[in-house]
Amino acid sequence: MYTLSVSSLNEQIKTVLESSFNQVFVEGELSRITFHNSGHIYFSLKDSNSTISAVMFRGNANKLKFRLEEGMKVLINAALTLYKPRGSYQLNCFSIEPSGQGALALAFEQLKEKLLNQGYFAPEIKKELPQFPKKIALITSATGAALQDMLRVAEKRFRAVSFAVYDVLVQGESAATQIANAVSVADTKEYDILVVSRGGGSIEDLWAFNEEVVADAIFQAKTPLISAVGHEIDWLMSDFVADVRAATPSAAMEICLPDTNELYQTLDSLQTQYSQSMNQIFNTKNQELLHLKNLFSQHSVEKKLELKKEEIKQLQVRFLSMIEFKMQNFTKELSHMQTLLETNHPKHKSKKGFAQLSKDAKVIALDALAIGDVFQAQSDTLSVEAKVIQIRQNKEMTR
Repeated sequence: MYTLSVSSLNEQIKTVLESSFNQVFVEGELSRITFHNSGHIYFSLKDSNSTISAVMFRGNANKLKFRLEEGMKVLINAALTLYKPRGSYQLNCFSIEPSGQGALALAFEQLKEKLLNQGYFAPEIKKELPQFPKKIALITSATGAALQDMLRVAEKRFRAVSFAVYDVLVQGESAATQIANAVSVADTKEYDILVVSRGGGSIEDLWAFNEEVVADAIFQAKTPLISAVGHEIDWLMSDFVADVRAATPSAAMEICLPDTNELYQTLDSLQTQYSQSMNQIFNTKNQELLHLKNLFSQHSVEKKLELKKEEIKQLQVRFLSMIEFKMQNFTKELSHMQTLLETNHPKHKSKKGFAQLSKDAKVIALDALAIGDVFQAQSDTLSVEAKVIQIRQNKEMTR
């Protein structure tokens, strides 16, 4: 009877397994995923009835474009191996693809969701582009068609701007790192705008602009940044994170540079508007000035003096009129009094047998005298002093 040691048996089984199953494609659901510090990934692959252990060593794990997640259905390219110390077999995975979906597409969606949750796409943090940039950094391949397209458009639109070209790889394994480093360095300079760009290509060609390291560099940049990668239908992670997305490199120049011809038209229009506005302002101010001049003229010292002179003249005329009126009245009154005086003058009242009686320099009536009174009787030519001796009533006068 031939007997085998456990190690010998495991070795023979290992040889048979690994020679018979050196490459298999297995589809199943990921479970119990462990990302080891060494960089290896350990997990189980299962379906509704069975489970098998699997490992993906660091070299192959670093090539994964997406992150393995619990419950994800995948297609694995692997070899079946036996781990001799425990006598257990497992799948040694060379590559993993998501079932029914490309690895790059899944990686894109995973990173997009991650960055969205971290606020990388928030509209409120987007920076505005300056209206008239003076210095622009172009982060692209110095030998690519995208650079020539951008410079050609810039030459036509706006020549009063200078460009600095940061030559980087725009595809391949080291492209993402170069692009991210160029963005970080350019951001420390005094540029008005940064433009990250390349021409069109496949999703694999453009993948560097979907890497997280590039997204981080764009998000951290303080300078306004335009992402202009591929064609209009291409949307890259750099487009979502950038302050402005341009459909093409040429479109980036149309976005960030003013059109000289449009500026000339705008200046002409502004000049016309300025002239019209100034004329309107001058006319308005002239009317205001005339109004103020009239107000000043009406309220000036000279005008007030003229008004006072006029008032004085009117008062003078009125005063003279009043004086004349008073004089006329006084003249009439004087004439009237003179007439009365003349009428009542004794010389005009003197009649034969009549005289004026007065006592103590006062004219009195005859019946005011008493016996013994001394009085004067006078006419216009003669004055007689007498004394009352006797008073008799005139009977004829009392009847």
